Amino acid sequence: MTGKVKAYKRGLWAEYFAALYLMFRGYRILKMRYKTQVGEIDIIALKKHTLVFVEVKSRKNIVDALESVNVRTRKRIEKAARYFLMCDSVYNDFEMRFDVIVFDGGFNFKHLDNAWMIL
Repeated sequence: MTGKVKAYKRGLWAEYFAALYLMFRGYRILKMRYKTQVGEIDIIALKKHTLVFVEVKSRKNIVDALESVNVRTRKRIEKAARYFLMCDSVYNDFEMRFDVIVFDGGFNFKHLDNAWMIL
């Protein structure tokens, strides 16, 4: 298995584990791997009246995973979130936040809710 295939499979595993974790925490998963022409969002979830856009990263350690969610990544997710809201206006009056769930390549992970705000 090549490095790219391993990284892809590790990313899929992290996304599904993150979705399972969120479901156990009371979130309803609306979309996974939501792709648009302006960007992709790993998980879109709903908790009460809050729409949550989640970026999932897996790296060798938690710090590297957190650092990989840079300004460019955040802007891409924000654009995709705006697109989602434009296409599905039922959520326009909901609160909105951006979360990050990072993995260390194993079973250690960290969930940062409200990881950043749109400026």
